[in-house]
Amino acid sequence: MPEFQDLLRELTLLAVPLLLAVTFHEAAHGYVADRLGDPTPRAAGRLTLNPIAHLDPVGTLVFVVTRAIGWAKPVPVDPRHFRNPRRGMLWVSLAGPGANLLVATVFALLCRLLVRVPIDEEGWLGVRVLAPLALVSVRGVTLNLGLALFNLLPVPPLDGSQVLAGLLPERAAQAMGVLQRYGFALLLVIVFSGVLDRTLFPALDLMTRVLLGPAGAWLGLS
Repeated sequence: MPEFQDLLRELTLLAVPLLLAVTFHEAAHGYVADRLGDPTPRAAGRLTLNPIAHLDPVGTLVFVVTRAIGWAKPVPVDPRHFRNPRRGMLWVSLAGPGANLLVATVFALLCRLLVRVPIDEEGWLGVRVLAPLALVSVRGVTLNLGLALFNLLPVPPLDGSQVLAGLLPERAAQAMGVLQRYGFALLLVIVFSGVLDRTLFPALDLMTRVLLGPAGAWLGLS
């Protein structure tokens, strides 16, 4: 029973950050594609901040169960509408992680403000409102930073693969296309082999501490 209560508490803290992370990530992809001349995301109804338009039921359930991996509905993009398709896809792919970095920064600023509010630790306001908001803000920082860093890995179908393809010479980018068919299997190997423990997670920890600053110390994160 205590384990279930802990799980329920953690999912409650993650609910709002998760919805914001997924929504802004996918909407940013669509917005940049639209600005670059591709009408596909707009026609598909993906230029919206309504989370329902972006959530994938299975991907969300997988995240709830694993609290590590999950996915949303990919925004449909047709690079043939871009003046420079490879460069256009680079910017579209960067938009999602960039949006998550922005959301993480907003959550960090909110957390910094909340820990400065003088409260009575025994009072209702501190225990019932401000403290939970601070914890939600921390989850917002870590979740959005984690999503940004993970998606920048240069492995299909993650955004980082399109970013790398846009930076490489055309012939090398075409050779990368061969990885598309093996991308998901390679991604599973990376996730479950412990590679992220030595690479992504230390970077995530460092960036979280930098964004939260003194608020992280106040919350016992440093």
